[in-house]
Amino acid sequence: MGDEYFQAINDNSPVIAWIHNISLNQQKYMKSKIKDYDFGHDVRYLMFIYDNPDCSQEDLVSMFCQSKGNIAKILKKFEDEGYIQREINPQNRRKYMLNTTDKANKLIPEFRKISKDWEIEVGLTDGDEEFKKRLKEIAINGMKLSI
Repeated sequence: MGDEYFQAINDNSPVIAWIHNISLNQQKYMKSKIKDYDFGHDVRYLMFIYDNPDCSQEDLVSMFCQSKGNIAKILKKFEDEGYIQREINPQNRRKYMLNTTDKANKLIPEFRKISKDWEIEVGLTDGDEEFKKRLKEIAINGMKLSI
């Protein structure tokens, strides 16, 4: 692929366009590597639940800026396929706590490795901790602004 393909990414592009591009390309990469599973880019939700035991549907809505309906549909599919389980939250009986099952827990390390491989291939290194920390701060600030 020639450099002309990448002309759209230039110094005048908004930073958010670069971040969006990075996110979409990481999702495409993951999807291509896990095509034996019917997750597509929804694997990110499964990984979030794995990393955040007892999280709620609302946590996913907030983190990924998706509609409640879209998240509910994805969670239903994961539950039906045996990748997650829902338990009523004892502190708020109207909410559910989400957790991955053994079936999902066996897959997550493989998915995590694929994600880490992508980071290495695009040039993210362990030395980029300050950069990652700053991006996280920006993401949190953006979430606060949109509440």
